[in-house]
Amino acid sequence: MTNRDKMNPKVDVYLSKVRKWQEEMEKLRVIILDCQLTEELKWGKPCYTFQESNIVIIQGFKEHCALMFFKGALLNDPNGILIKPGEDTQAGRQIRFTHVGEIVEMETILKAYIVEAVGVEKAGLKVDFKKSTELIIPEEFQAKLDENPALKTAFDALTPGRQRAYVMYFSAPKQSKTRESRVEKCMQDILNGKGLNDR
Repeated sequence: MTNRDKMNPKVDVYLSKVRKWQEEMEKLRVIILDCQLTEELKWGKPCYTFQESNIVIIQGFKEHCALMFFKGALLNDPNGILIKPGEDTQAGRQIRFTHVGEIVEMETILKAYIVEAVGVEKAGLKVDFKKSTELIIPEEFQAKLDENPALKTAFDALTPGRQRAYVMYFSAPKQSKTRESRVEKCMQDILNGKGLNDR
């Protein structure tokens, strides 16, 4: 079966419309399909799966395009090329590119990483996500939780990601007064079941 047979028409359409990184994405696509993955369009991006588990996704950004490994945190990364997309990202890791030449040069390495990522999936390995119980809650917020059971109930009902966002936001200021005013400002949103960035 050739790569042409494995190409998903939805991804053809996506790539035909991309304004930026088209050549880079086309090259990544060929490399990934050589690794026998199934091509799909998920979250509006070319995504590659193995037995219905997500392995890698091609992402386009302003400054670079990236190949993101869903369980990149579990890869060995002997070349030191995997990047955490955000400081709170626990599982995903990206390899970033700004020119198709970089992708061509790294083809062998990229294939090795993809093969390893499939191996991780076959072995059933899971990323050990930090539970929200490990969050260090600042004392200003803890005081409010202790005196307001409804607030505690509402906070506990939020998703771990939303809880983490609040705790990081409350913990950021150096001054206790600032931390306290942030808590005050957000209390109603928490009671309404909203995340920090939910509007």
